[in-house]
Amino acid sequence: MAKGGYEEAIAGLKKLLSEKTDLENVAAAKINELTADLQASTENPVDAVQRIKTGFAHFKKENYEMHPDLYGKLSKGQSPKFMVFACSDSRVCPSHVLNFQPGEAFMVRNIANMVPPYDQTKFSGTGAAIEYAVLHLKVENILVIGHSCCGGIKGLMALPDDGNTSSEFIEEWVKLCLPAKAKVKAACSGMELSEQCLALEKEAVNISLGNLLTYPFVREAVAKKALSLKGGHYDFVNGSFELWDLEFSLTPSLTLQ
Repeated sequence: MAKGGYEEAIAGLKKLLSEKTDLENVAAAKINELTADLQASTENPVDAVQRIKTGFAHFKKENYEMHPDLYGKLSKGQSPKFMVFACSDSRVCPSHVLNFQPGEAFMVRNIANMVPPYDQTKFSGTGAAIEYAVLHLKVENILVIGHSCCGGIKGLMALPDDGNTSSEFIEEWVKLCLPAKAKVKAACSGMELSEQCLALEKEAVNISLGNLLTYPFVREAVAKKALSLKGGHYDFVNGSFELWDLEFSLTPSLTLQ
């Protein structure tokens, strides 16, 4: 917080307490709570190097060394059946949510799990991943997973109508799904903002599925029935997962509890 902001906050608190003496006990409790939180964060900083070391040691002992046949096979190559687009959100790792094992899923993670349309210059990184997965790995399924409480989707919903942006990358990226926002706004105008965001989390997945079809090699594989496109939504608040085939409605077809 800027110095001016801090000083103004303290001055405002002093003024409020002088006017409402009955708030002194409440304020004292809140200050003590904040002080304890600050002390805890200061006294227990994350040791990044140690966390990485212990994490790998656990993986090696409990996973790698327990499955030598699997890792021996993977050392010779990969043949995943799935390509997965998922959000970079730390709460929604597909390997944990869907129990994918090493070698099962070729993954791309980004803000709000979006798939951009075919563009050899602007989106070459994503295009390269899709091309490799479809033409070289011969994946049989591409799954795009949205999720609850998605910050990228909330940012898309909050984008001003005049197109102005306040970030260097994020807002321009989520604009990929502006058509989904327009559809949700039209269909769900009477809903609470949280419900609109939930609908947008799912509808943005459909935009990404449509964008996948702008890649010629994806279209060809889908036409030959060698590739299936699927949408999903993981709700970590309620512990459910919705799955649907390529379609363009707001209502998924299958809910897994």
